Amino acid sequence: MSHHYSGPDFGFPHGDARLDLTDLYVFPSPGRDGKTIFVMDVHPSIGVNPPGPTTAEPFAPNAIYELKIDTNGDAVADIAYRVRFSSSDGGSQTAAVYRVDGTQAAGTGDGGQLILEGIPVSTGKSAHVAEAGDYRIFAGWRSDPFFFDTEGALNNLQFTGVDFFTNGDVCSIVIEVPTSTLGPNPIGLWHRTVDGASGTWVQADRGARPSQAVFLAGDRKADFLASEPKDDAQFIPVFAHSLEHTGGYSPDEATRVAGTLLPDILFYDPSQPAVFPHNGRALTDDAIDVFLGILTNGRITSDNVELHTDLLSEFPFLGAPHEDRSAHQVAA
Repeated sequence: MSHHYSGPDFGFPHGDARLDLTDLYVFPSPGRDGKTIFVMDVHPSIGVNPPGPTTAEPFAPNAIYELKIDTNGDAVADIAYRVRFSSSDGGSQTAAVYRVDGTQAAGTGDGGQLILEGIPVSTGKSAHVAEAGDYRIFAGWRSDPFFFDTEGALNNLQFTGVDFFTNGDVCSIVIEVPTSTLGPNPIGLWHRTVDGASGTWVQADRGARPSQAVFLAGDRKADFLASEPKDDAQFIPVFAHSLEHTGGYSPDEATRVAGTLLPDILFYDPSQPAVFPHNGRALTDDAIDVFLGILTNGRITSDNVELHTDLLSEFPFLGAPHEDRSAHQVAA
């Protein structure tokens, strides 16, 4: 898993697949100088616990899907993009995207400067792309770009090269923004889902770098998912313990390596090519092989799964979903 199945026992946060973050990507927009692409993937179509397909409704209408951006290196958001979704109406949803700047970006809420509303959520093979000024936006089902032998990972890292996600889909939020609006310096970013089903906003999931929360947070996973990057130093001991156990690191070395993985922020310099783990993350990066090398102290460096071949060369870049859900009727 990347960040898939981050809830208890490889389930979903708050028991809701729609709140489950899977992957975060950031890279320069191909062929469009001065533009940056953010991809937030959530809601995997296939579950592990419980196994089988998840709900056809793409996004939770009582949730906030949020991208947090730190522009000055203090692990506190200075910019936030918040996405809200309507209730399903005959199987369809629409999205509204807001931007928040300054101190309010670090908080929780559903307000902000409206960029665009009424964006159709794609449930079929075609991608409905919306534009507002210098922004391009997509939201809906797409082919999951993540590739990994999940069953091998759950079998004590005994990999067979079988890609669990070959026929899997995710719900993607893809936003193209003018790079100049992100400030003059490299940025740090993470994404989160905030659940309002109880009447109060509660952070359900958060993450940035792939696989860390799933494999390293141990018995503090719930605390980790509810926390913020600025407080991540508290999780160095549990990360270090996991690295000692799986990778055979000495205690001192495990603590050192854990410190390089936290805070859980994806750093990105728009002036440089995107390549994980050094700068951002492209859709083609084999991030799990990077993580396996860290997790096992170099003992295992690959799960022998290859890149998916259905990526697109144009916005929104993720391939068409394997299942056409446009005919599904889902309850609000």
